[in-house]
Amino acid sequence: MTRIVLATRNAGKITELRAILAEAGLTHELVGAEEFPEVPDVKETGVTFAENALLKAHALARATGLPAVADDSGLCVDVLNGAPGIFSARWAGRHGDDRANLDLLLAQLADIAEEHRGAHFACAAALALPDGTERVVEGRLEGVLRHAPAGSHGFGYDPVLQPAGESRTCAELTPDEKNAISHRGKAFRALAPVVRDLLG
Repeated sequence: MTRIVLATRNAGKITELRAILAEAGLTHELVGAEEFPEVPDVKETGVTFAENALLKAHALARATGLPAVADDSGLCVDVLNGAPGIFSARWAGRHGDDRANLDLLLAQLADIAEEHRGAHFACAAALALPDGTERVVEGRLEGVLRHAPAGSHGFGYDPVLQPAGESRTCAELTPDEKNAISHRGKAFRALAPVVRDLLG
């Protein structure tokens, strides 16, 4: 069985990706980057989600000699011209501080009326092989932003994005419900047949 490295040390994301890829029919062994502590984190110097996903996937494939899968994702807010975008994880200044990022975003949108609170989650999912072969696919989840967080599932901005057609936020959905419609679910379901084509 081919091992594939997931280019993340985020336990929540690893669990989510394993579930999505298994549901998509992939039978490869998926291991997180935490199994390779000697591999440094990759600086996300790209200006798009796709560029950053490819940077991370190539770096891990080169360092481990294994096929690597990476994603870059974030929240794109209409009235902020697509921000936080690629800066979503460090919007408040410190990488991965979900609470601070949420608080800052909600403060920035405090006076924005309901009809102007459109936003979407975007995800680019990349596969890189040690020989340099690469593929990237993308997924989106459209929605609106709530004025206050709700729900205890998920991570990041899940508590404030209410998907189009839903009355609940992403954080109020069960993991299975979220994976069925999420930007990451769409991107990785699209990536699964690409992995199968290249790796069998």
